[in-house]
Amino acid sequence: MTMTTAQAEIAELSEKINYYNEKYYQSHTSEITDYEFDMLLNRLIELEKQFPQFAQPDSPTNRVGGGITKNFATVTHKRPMLSLSNTYNEQDLRDFDERIKKALGNEEYEYICELKFDGVAMSLHYENQVLSTAVTRGDGEQGDDVTTNIKTIHTVPLRIHYEALPTSFEVRGEVIMPHDSFDKINDEIAKENEQRAKEGKKLLTFLANPRNATSGTVKMQDSAVVAKRNLMLYSYDFLSDNQVFASHEESLTALKKANFHISADYEKCKNIDEVIGFINRWETKRYDLPMDTDGIVVKINSYAQRELLGFTAKSPRWAIAYKYKAENAATILESVTFQVGRTGAVTPVANLKAVKLAGTTVKRATLHNANEISRLDLHAGDTVFVQKAGEIIPQVMSVDLAKRQQGALPIQFVTNCPECNTLLIRKEGEVAYLCPNEKGCPPQIKGKIEHFISRKAMDIDSLGEKTIEIFFKQGIIGNVADLYKITKEDILKFEGFKETSANNILAGIENSKQKPFKNVLFGLGIRFVGETVAEKLANFFKNIANLQQATIEELTTAPEIGEKIAQSLIEYFKDTDNLSLIESLKSAGLQFTAQDEEKPQLSNKLIGRTFLVSGVFANFERDAFKDVIEAHGGKVLSGVSGKLNYLVAGENAGSSKLEKAQKLGVQVISESQFLEMIQ
Repeated sequence: MTMTTAQAEIAELSEKINYYNEKYYQSHTSEITDYEFDMLLNRLIELEKQFPQFAQPDSPTNRVGGGITKNFATVTHKRPMLSLSNTYNEQDLRDFDERIKKALGNEEYEYICELKFDGVAMSLHYENQVLSTAVTRGDGEQGDDVTTNIKTIHTVPLRIHYEALPTSFEVRGEVIMPHDSFDKINDEIAKENEQRAKEGKKLLTFLANPRNATSGTVKMQDSAVVAKRNLMLYSYDFLSDNQVFASHEESLTALKKANFHISADYEKCKNIDEVIGFINRWETKRYDLPMDTDGIVVKINSYAQRELLGFTAKSPRWAIAYKYKAENAATILESVTFQVGRTGAVTPVANLKAVKLAGTTVKRATLHNANEISRLDLHAGDTVFVQKAGEIIPQVMSVDLAKRQQGALPIQFVTNCPECNTLLIRKEGEVAYLCPNEKGCPPQIKGKIEHFISRKAMDIDSLGEKTIEIFFKQGIIGNVADLYKITKEDILKFEGFKETSANNILAGIENSKQKPFKNVLFGLGIRFVGETVAEKLANFFKNIANLQQATIEELTTAPEIGEKIAQSLIEYFKDTDNLSLIESLKSAGLQFTAQDEEKPQLSNKLIGRTFLVSGVFANFERDAFKDVIEAHGGKVLSGVSGKLNYLVAGENAGSSKLEKAQKLGVQVISESQFLEMIQ
């Protein structure tokens, strides 16, 4: 084949396939069979491999993915991606409307109401009507270049054929994962886990919810995996250097004609009463949609009026987001069971008559602790109202006392451990009841072993919960030190374990011996010693001997170690069984001395200042961000307190941390503001 012929065929195939894609994804029409389409696509892939110089920027092969992105370049937004002010009540909407009325004087105005999809905000840039870059929101000023991944989304046009749009412009939208795609991925994980359990491998974690799954998918390194996850992008905003349209409604109409995916459910409202009517209609109707929504965005329609209204430092004055309160559902409390965790804390769980809630079926909900059962005054057979906390974890909120059955008995918190029958205790100042039998209570023992092998501790990924369960039940392991005594013969005598899986397990255990002291200390599962505290202790005391011998006074001189943590450490090292366990782990070859890491000291610009980082950042992974702070002389804290100077908030920063920081007067800064501090 000559180069001229190849170039012509690539151009022809690209045009054909793009046409069929457009018909399928925009008009829901299949003009050829799947087989015929696949043959055309395969032919194009083959030709582009042979003649890559002729591959077009909007080639449909981009939809398949396959590019590997090791690092995502940071891009500064041409126009900041500001967040919207939020409200949960009608009065705030009316106050917002009054501010609009006052600012615009006697001018008439109208609103556009749009569904607020729960996904990941994205900025698409087009040059010469071809998609050039796709950038995440990041901190609003800078984001990550994820173009390769976004090109795999079929609802993102790669080339525009519509004269009403200028040659260069920006479109903003929300990337979402539809419910059916989310369910399909979790089904595939379940099947994979069945095989992993047979091979003794660590089980994969299920996706928590579509929004988190979308965020993780957008930042994947392999675009071929992204392509298989069937993300969608709904466009909701058009921006350009010269204003092309008079109103938001006009821009949405133009975007739809240019084959952008637009939500068909937006509505133009003449006044705030119509806005509130729209919001009320969608409060329950939204659960019929194939994707998650969490509210309604209300915008002034006229671009000229938007310009007049302007912006605050954080958000536009011409728009507001109304967020729906978490949905409640009434159902019957069938029973209460009690679960024992790794630390011995006993948690009550409500077993419910199945009920639909926020698009999912709920059968169980947390009751938190004994105080919560008393607060609710729960009785057997009660009709209870269930709500999803953060629309993820179901919890019982209240009881319908009018429907309580006569003679119903109150729910009593258990006095003895449901697993080992030991009398429960409750420590002063704590709400949780604890089973003190930590050495003989099965779920506590297994929980400690599962914690020890977890990724942030010893990271033995060849083991999983089911394998630990088998080994524990059969008496092969009784504590974490027993992991290092397991032989191949021990493993092979169990059904489903073959030579390969046995070798993988033993290799994972052996490799864990190289994990640093901070990981081992965290893996021991000492109460109140989390990942950050373990690192601080390892860095301060340098080895286990110094830590064991430290007094309360000495422990509390270490960074961020308060009396509660210090007392927990004293109690742990008083126990002869714990000391014996440490000796066994030492004999097995684990690291109990911190290796001095030579951390570069770049400057003293942050000396005397304390920081906490929260969220996702454009330039750093979370751990790398902490290293940068320390390299410039700053200190990193593990929580919001009066000792904290700055909370560095990235995308999806924790709302509870932000609220607490505000209350304590802690300064909240963006990633770019932090970078200015160290430049």
